[in-house]
Order: sequence, then C-alpha cells, then structure tokens
Amino acid sequence: MDDDIEVSVVMPCLNEADTVGVCIEKAVRSMNEAGICGEIVLADNGSTDRSKQIAESLGARTVDVAEPGYGAALMGGIEASKGKFVIMGDADDSYDFLEVPHFVEKLREGPDLVQGCRLPRGGGCVMPGAMPFLHRWFGNPALSWLVRRMFRIPINDVYCGMRGFRRQLYDRLDLRSPGMEFATEMIIKSGLHGATMDQIPITLHPDGRKQHGPHLRTFRDGWRTLRLFLVFSPKWTFFRPGLFLILIALLGYALALPRVEIFGAELDVHTLLVASLLGLLGWQCILLASLARIFAAREGMMPPSERLEKITVEHGIVFGLIMSAVGSLLIAVVIFHWWQVDFGSLVYPDTMRFVIPGVMFVAVGFQTAMAALMAGVLKMHRHDPSQRFPISNIESAHESGA
Repeated sequence: MDDDIEVSVVMPCLNEADTVGVCIEKAVRSMNEAGICGEIVLADNGSTDRSKQIAESLGARTVDVAEPGYGAALMGGIEASKGKFVIMGDADDSYDFLEVPHFVEKLREGPDLVQGCRLPRGGGCVMPGAMPFLHRWFGNPALSWLVRRMFRIPINDVYCGMRGFRRQLYDRLDLRSPGMEFATEMIIKSGLHGATMDQIPITLHPDGRKQHGPHLRTFRDGWRTLRLFLVFSPKWTFFRPGLFLILIALLGYALALPRVEIFGAELDVHTLLVASLLGLLGWQCILLASLARIFAAREGMMPPSERLEKITVEHGIVFGLIMSAVGSLLIAVVIFHWWQVDFGSLVYPDTMRFVIPGVMFVAVGFQTAMAALMAGVLKMHRHDPSQRFPISNIESAHESGA
C-alpha cells in the first residue's frame, strides 16, 4: 500500500541502459536487507534506448518527464514519489545505492536533509577517474566554500547528487531550477528556510556508461551555479558592493572638500565628481538589494526580511523628498550667488563644491522615492479569485437568476 512506503529512491535517467539495471538492483537489495519498505522511481527524460524497459522489468516505476534537464527530471520523479523520505542519485552507477540504508538511518534521527559528501574534507572518497581534475580540486571545493561563506550552510560537497531528504521539505522549498544547478538550489533554499541538515561520507566511483559521456558541462553548469548564488544572495550581489562604493565615495568627499594634497596632487572638484558617481552607483546597488530581497520573499524564494517589512512606502518617499530638498538647497545657494553677480562668471572650483553634491542628493532622493513605489508594487499580495468569488456563490447567483 502507498501509505506503507517509507522511502522513494528517485533516479533521473537519459539513455542510461548501460547502468540503470545495476543501480536499481543495488537499491532494491539494500532496502530488502535493511527491512525498508520502499520504491524505485525512474524519472525518464526522453530516453531512446532500453532504459525504461530495463527499469520496469526490475520492478521500478517509471515517470516520463517532458521538460529537458537534470533538475526537471528530478522534480518530476520526486513529485510522483510516495515515500516519506526521498533518496536521489544518478543512474550512471557512480553512486553506490547500497548506501541507501545509511541515508535512511540518518533521516530517521531527525534531519530534514542528509547530504552525501564525496570530498575528503567531509570524510568522503573519490576513486581514481571518477571526477575530472577541475571538478575535484577547483570547481566543487570552490562552490562548496562559497555556499558555506555566503549562506552559512555546513555542507562540504554542495554539488553531490546523492542525498536524502524529507518529502515535506521538498514540498516547502518550491524548487525551480531545471538544470544541474537544481542540487545546489535545494541546499541553498534548505538553509534559507531553516531546515536541519547533516552529511555522511560516500564514495564516488567512475560511472559505467559506454554509450555516451557525462551530461555535466563544466563551464556552462558552473556558471549557472554561480549565477544561482548571486540570485539567492542580494547581500553579496548588490548590498555589499554598494556599501563598498559608498565608503569610497565618502572617502573621496573627505579628501576633496578640504582640498587635501596627496603626493603633490590636490584633490579638488574632479575627485568630488568621481566620488559622487561612485556614491550614486553604490546607492543604486543598495536599492536593488532591497527590491531583489522583497521580490525573492514574495515569490517564495527566500523567507521575508523583518527589517524590510517594517519599512513602508511612505518611509522611502519621505526620505527621498528630504534628500531631494537638501540637494535643491545646495543648488539654490549657487543660483543665489549667481544672481548676486548679475548672472555673470562664477568661480567654478568654489561653486561646483555645492552643485556636485546637490545634484547627487537630488538623484539619490529621486531614486529612493521611485524605488519605494516599486517596493510597494512588489509587496502587493496576489489574491485567489476563487476566494473572492467562491464557486458556490456564483452557482447560487445563477440559480437565483442574477
């Protein structure tokens, strides 16, 4: 019975006739020996060989997934699974499905996700020829380090494709990546949503494919993963670079306003102009970080930010008006001085010390007010029309002749 299934082993598949049988046999044998009630789900992504026939002959359930991609295949298979726990792993015999009981045992202890670790840092092992040189010594360690640094997630091998997790966690995460970055998105979102995680060491073996090579493309999939990091971390993508630019701008102002000399060079209005540009770019990054964070929370990609939720549209508009007023006042000072000299010539090194900051403050104020209005749009909640106009009410209206 479906209610008795504890574990679903999900394997994405695209022309894996060479190895899918071995993977299924190992998974079935390991669960039988451990007394685990489970199922095998093969998520077929358009195989043209005998992969599906082999899987079905060994008792696996196959699910056709039309959308191409590693992540798309896994999402189709997971959504069709019936177990409380899901163990995912590639069907190329690089992962040993005899280790399924180890993942189940760890999941029973309470974690939401148990990640396999192939790297020595986490006690894992990579057999000779099992992983390309760049992946083993640069790609995987670097990407895993970025995840630990940017998202504070204690996972040593973020790209490992063999892991176990609770089906409830998957339903909560709303994963969307159709490609190889799916595995990384799951880790990042699990951390952002406060899921408990653990890891166990595993061994990566050379895959047994003979018909074709690996589906992974080093630079394409590596860039997609890095892009995913940037999407899920507005703090690193926008906020911190923006803050850095603003600090440089403040330093430029501190040196240019009193005309400080450095190595005989006097920092004057030209330095002030460049500093203002950096300040504008930095503030734009800060605003983008806020808008991106609001959008991510609205779409369920990240939990809402308590600080941003407390800032209203009116707060942003008022701040923008104040900044614009300050900038306009500085510009007005120069206009007044110009009027005093009958609109004649001005001493530009002096007047530009008012005009440049004034223009910057006006621009900051305008950007902030517009960003506040945009934030208000992003914070608008979508309503379900069926809740506003329930079907039962519509039917009653029809019956009464309305």
